[in-house]
Amino acid sequence: MMQKLTRRKFVTTSSRMVTTGIIVGRFASGESAVARPEVAESRPLGMKLSLSVRVAETMSSKDKSAMTLEQLIRLAKDNGYQALCMRASQAGIHTPQDVVREMSGKIRVAGLQVSMVTGDTAIPRNDQQGPECLRNITPYLDLAETFGADLIRVCMKKDRDIRWAQKACDEARERNVRLAHQSHCASLFETVEGSLSVLKKVARQNFGIIYEPANWMLAGQDYSCPTIRKLEPYLFNVYVQNHHLNPESPIKAKTWTRGEVGLDPIGLWDKGGVNFREVFTGLQDLHYSGYVTVHQAFANVMPIHQAVSRSAEYLKPLLEMAALPQ
Repeated sequence: MMQKLTRRKFVTTSSRMVTTGIIVGRFASGESAVARPEVAESRPLGMKLSLSVRVAETMSSKDKSAMTLEQLIRLAKDNGYQALCMRASQAGIHTPQDVVREMSGKIRVAGLQVSMVTGDTAIPRNDQQGPECLRNITPYLDLAETFGADLIRVCMKKDRDIRWAQKACDEARERNVRLAHQSHCASLFETVEGSLSVLKKVARQNFGIIYEPANWMLAGQDYSCPTIRKLEPYLFNVYVQNHHLNPESPIKAKTWTRGEVGLDPIGLWDKGGVNFREVFTGLQDLHYSGYVTVHQAFANVMPIHQAVSRSAEYLKPLLEMAALPQ
């Protein structure tokens, strides 16, 4: 008798498949496992540190990068990151497949993974074109497959996007890929309760959330341990960036709940922003073992190399703290 696939089992199975470098054939099909050469053979236990190519973008631009892929690979390797989170500023659905294959090969040869892909610039811009990815998810799945990633970031702005998310998840499930939405201002995931409502309405085991506390802080949401506990079993990825709330700042974030919110970008290690010790205590309570991705745009804010290095130095003790037995 076929065993029912619960959400927890899906997440556990997906994590195990990435860890071992083996992708099982279609769910519930009974097909034998096949090797996925794009995925490295092993990963260490516990949370894994990922570097988003966002670090080389500016605050205002998400389609251009101040660094090449080779430079980002070296930066990640030199500072102990285990993966890159790929975005359209480096490669997306617009990039020729042969170029994507070449880039994937460079990442793999360097001993890095691809933790997630964001296939176009409309998704991180969070504009009205962002949800279009859900109407035609196939090229995004192709991109993820070439990079050996099992997670794709998507965008949702209106309730009507829910049924498209369901359809996209059904197609993604056939290829053992998950979809996730960032906790993001001016989206269906701006609030905690709104996010949980959408997750339950989509009701797909391969649909989850990218927990990002800074955005929820901007929207006046509680991002602490009780909230993190509510995210189980939807937690697919963690983004970290940091801001200091400043009404006088010329940098504004648009929110649906609070209007425009002024902010100053600060380092993860700086005080006055997100309480990351609280964040990692919550992740520890859930025994989270996925990626923690440095997702902050440093170009034109602070030296990229310095910020990436200091971010890793700051996060590693927190990851190690979370890996300690209770």
